[in-house]
Amino acid sequence: MFWLLTAAWAIGLVLSGIAPYDRATWLMEVLPAIIAWPILFFTRQRFRFSDLAMALIALHGLILMLGGAYTYARTPLGFWLQDWLQLERNPYDRIGHLAQGFVPAIVARELLLRIFRLKNDKLLGFLVVCICLAISASYELVEWAAALIMGEGADEFLGTQGDQWDTQSDMFMALIGAMAALLLSRWHDRQMARVSR
Repeated sequence: MFWLLTAAWAIGLVLSGIAPYDRATWLMEVLPAIIAWPILFFTRQRFRFSDLAMALIALHGLILMLGGAYTYARTPLGFWLQDWLQLERNPYDRIGHLAQGFVPAIVARELLLRIFRLKNDKLLGFLVVCICLAISASYELVEWAAALIMGEGADEFLGTQGDQWDTQSDMFMALIGAMAALLLSRWHDRQMARVSR
């Protein structure tokens, strides 16, 4: 599964990086995938994620790459959803932040169960959601730092589209994503059992 992720990300990086709307924004958006790949590569022998976790990690990277190519406010998929759902703004940023809760929830759950040997109970779910909210808040602090450093040059990276509550909405979407991921707990447990054999 790791090599499928590698191939998908390599293609995604090339396609999204050919002529992105804004090169600096593209780099900031795809940087999490660029950082994640070597970590996954060097730890793959000692810790193999379930296929579910790897597929979601791959998908999340592709979401970042698509958003980086066009910027989140200009992603064609977002415009299609905006028209279809009759929304006031391009919702692709919301999709990205939903994934920012959903995917880390599966990853955190797997790490807590398999490495830290936590019990599979309500406390686990609480900790998973807390970890996802911490990741989301940290990302919002990165966006804030980018705004301070780059000024108006960070507008494409921030993708607020004039929404004064964008930061809070982003964290709320991550919360929804994290809680939704917990609904897959039984399927995730079966996926992890296959890896443990």
